[in-house]
Amino acid sequence: MTMTTTTSASIPAPVACSSTHRHCFPRAQRRGSAAASAAAVVALLLATSAWLSLVFSSPSIRLHWAHIRSSASPFPPASPPPLPGPSTRVPPPTGPRNRLPPLSLRHLVFGIGGSAHLWPRRREFVRLWWQPGVMRGHVWLDDRVPRPPRNSSLARSLPPVRVSEDISRFRYTNPTGHPSGLRIARILAETFRLGHGSARWFVLVDDDTIVCPDNLVTVLAKYDWTEMAYVGGPSESHSANTYFSHAMAFGGGGIAISYPLAEALAGMMDECIERYPRLYGSDDRLHACISELGVPLSREYGFHQWDIRGNAHGLLAAHPVAPFISIHHVEAVDPLYPGLSTLGSLKRFTKAMKADPMSFLQRSICYDKRRKLTFSVSLGYAVQVFPTIVLPRELERSEQTYIAWNKLNNRNEFDFDTRDTYRSVCKKPVLFFLRDTERGGNTTLGSYRRAKGRDNLKKKVFCFPRTPPLPDVNEIQVFGTPLSENWHLVPRRLCCKLNQRRNGTLKIAVGQCDHGASGSAAGCTQAPRQPIKQHPSSAHWRFTLTHVLPLAETSRAAPLRACRAGPPPPLLLLLHVKARLRTLPRPPTMSHPCGFTSTKR
Repeated sequence: MTMTTTTSASIPAPVACSSTHRHCFPRAQRRGSAAASAAAVVALLLATSAWLSLVFSSPSIRLHWAHIRSSASPFPPASPPPLPGPSTRVPPPTGPRNRLPPLSLRHLVFGIGGSAHLWPRRREFVRLWWQPGVMRGHVWLDDRVPRPPRNSSLARSLPPVRVSEDISRFRYTNPTGHPSGLRIARILAETFRLGHGSARWFVLVDDDTIVCPDNLVTVLAKYDWTEMAYVGGPSESHSANTYFSHAMAFGGGGIAISYPLAEALAGMMDECIERYPRLYGSDDRLHACISELGVPLSREYGFHQWDIRGNAHGLLAAHPVAPFISIHHVEAVDPLYPGLSTLGSLKRFTKAMKADPMSFLQRSICYDKRRKLTFSVSLGYAVQVFPTIVLPRELERSEQTYIAWNKLNNRNEFDFDTRDTYRSVCKKPVLFFLRDTERGGNTTLGSYRRAKGRDNLKKKVFCFPRTPPLPDVNEIQVFGTPLSENWHLVPRRLCCKLNQRRNGTLKIAVGQCDHGASGSAAGCTQAPRQPIKQHPSSAHWRFTLTHVLPLAETSRAAPLRACRAGPPPPLLLLLHVKARLRTLPRPPTMSHPCGFTSTKR
């Protein structure tokens, strides 16, 4: 009790504070306020000293301080901290990378998707382009298949076959697709996990795809494989691109993925495809996972998904000015060459492809001014001879000899330039298809035989007095020279020149254009100019491109100008002119002015 009284007496009575008593704080509060003031002063001094040190310090120290502040702050930094160095698995872009060997087939690993019930037939397609002992990769099937004898030619000419992992644990809810898309989408991850030393690119194709490996290496060499790269091409079908994506590479034509991107996808693929159970197939699942990584598509025009049916002549005869890499759906189109089976035509196709890969399917356009003929050469495939002057802008468009994959036949179904086929038999070209290809030194020789025309009788009747082009020519021999090593970096359409015609054979020289060459039809509808001047050289064949071949005589040119100036004269006058022209001496056969340079390797 006493203790209680003494204690209560020692405590001062509280003082009522009002507006007139501003300093009536307890003693403990005054001490806390003083400590807070001292801390504020110290913090201000530290901040000032830090600011002064940043102003007068080197840039590396300022970057270090910024990194410390951003990591200690609960808010995201205004500028990102410095990124870590490149992965130890991939050499940095400077220094050691410059000393690495150039890209070759040994640096590519292929993942070929197929099915067990189709593999016995489609393995013949893979044998046409696979190079055993040089190329690496596997064929991934959904089930086991009988193995050919180990030492047989069939076993030695094919890549090894593996069975894909079980996909039953993944969800698939698309009502129109098939769960096999899950299996094929995981081929990249399964291939990567096998471990391939010195691999730089992983290439995904189908078992019904024809690939040009040499051109694939040439095109991929343009890219930095130490970065994330996604290379391929979309579909030819506008409907397919709209349904899937215009920025998606279609696996039938081929998809090339650099090592860093393949490494990232292998670590996230299973988790990623679980987020997309409603997607249709494999390509869109792979594209979805690549989109999560923020990697865009690098389009190359040599990849061909070939979502078409029927006659592929229009696409082959108007190949883009780019190295040919692949075609797909080879069983869904007609045989590429008349009179052969699908496999037989593909054997001839790949033989021409291997003779000179870079110039394969590249086209050139030249003119015979005197006869008013247009020659369109597609190396390794066909030569078209048009009975009139056809300008290059029209020939660059693909003639729609095919239908879309969805069996629609209108031009709006295609995402590239097309043109309608000629309805008039008088405008249709005469076709010469490749019969054989040979290579000797730096020159390739292709023999093209005249196709049997079903409309020859109609042309003679309805196109009179103009006869079909080159009625006495049954074979065209095309001499090609190799292109320069850097042609694919800035490609240009090739040039051609008509040479002599003898014993039913016409010779055409095709090669890389000279720098001053013009591939236009200038002079074909104008007055004649001075003759062509030729400048032979040991290293180059040059042809002046701004001149045209004069007509044989002035009297010969007059009736021709009259024919071009007005309406067609009466039939008797035409017959008289035709008989008169036969009595005149013919000038030497020359082409439309077009020059090229042959580059020796």
